[in-house]
Amino acid sequence: MPQLLKITLKRLLLGLLTLFVVSIIIFAAVNMLPGDFAEAVLGQGATPEAVAAIRRDLGLDQGPVVRYFQWLAGALQGDLGTSFAQANFRSFVGGGEAAADQTTVMDQIRPRFENTLFLAGVTALIAVPFSVGLGILAALYRNSAFDKATNVFALSSISSPEFFLAYILILFLAVLNPWLPSLSNIYDGMGLGERLQKTLLPALTLTLVVTAHMMRMTRAAIINLLASPYIEMARLKGMKPMRVIVHHALPNALAPIINVIALNLAYLITGVVVVEVVFVYPGIGQLFVDSVKIRDIPVVQACCLIFAAAYILLNLIADIMSILSNPRLRHPK
Repeated sequence: MPQLLKITLKRLLLGLLTLFVVSIIIFAAVNMLPGDFAEAVLGQGATPEAVAAIRRDLGLDQGPVVRYFQWLAGALQGDLGTSFAQANFRSFVGGGEAAADQTTVMDQIRPRFENTLFLAGVTALIAVPFSVGLGILAALYRNSAFDKATNVFALSSISSPEFFLAYILILFLAVLNPWLPSLSNIYDGMGLGERLQKTLLPALTLTLVVTAHMMRMTRAAIINLLASPYIEMARLKGMKPMRVIVHHALPNALAPIINVIALNLAYLITGVVVVEVVFVYPGIGQLFVDSVKIRDIPVVQACCLIFAAAYILLNLIADIMSILSNPRLRHPK
């Protein structure tokens, strides 16, 4: 079996094991949330019989171990359960069976996840070239005023909370200079141009958040290679500094750069909760917050599981890309 295939299968099995452990943690953490959906939906005047009827209808009267394995078995088949919040209860008092017309969790998550992927894609198209370009220039002009300015910019953006950056951009780009809308109220059927316009402000916020990591890693990886013998030889041949960096240093610095890019792309999917809430962006992060508020347990569990799976998958892709970009990893001794 080829070495790359062995390493990939090993990483994949480790990722699946990690996802299984994370699913246990997710289920336990979600079920430890204070409050109860049945009590929340019925209010303070709910009778114990009504609460018990709804809990029985939703399966909340069963033990946590039974409910976990039922949820896990459904998730393995692509069924993440049904949403509590979308239930239409017609009868839950008097000992009768509580009937409910429920919307599946996948029906709720699918359009929201597509919106989050669109936001992450727009951010990646802006942030990755911008960050790598800044890192190359900072390495080329290291210790110059430009290098110091980019480092100050990177440290400032990485040290600022997402909501603070979001409100600053809203102030300057939507209030003082109304170039972009402050709310990202996108909907199905919206044209691509209008959708991009409404997505640009949250995308710029996320760009400021992730640029620092990628720029500083690019700069550090390239500077570490500039003292290598082959770089000195390229300089002695009279090559221009930019050509030396782009054609000789950058290809050999791809492994750490790819890793940090993958980690930041994972953040664009799993860490967008605050940004989506600030801009009222209809993504999976906003759905997650809304579901936590009303204790819609199946939706909260599904969102957490998708976040974990996306993070693990992107880390796996980063490992494979790092191996492909480094011959020493492709052919270990």
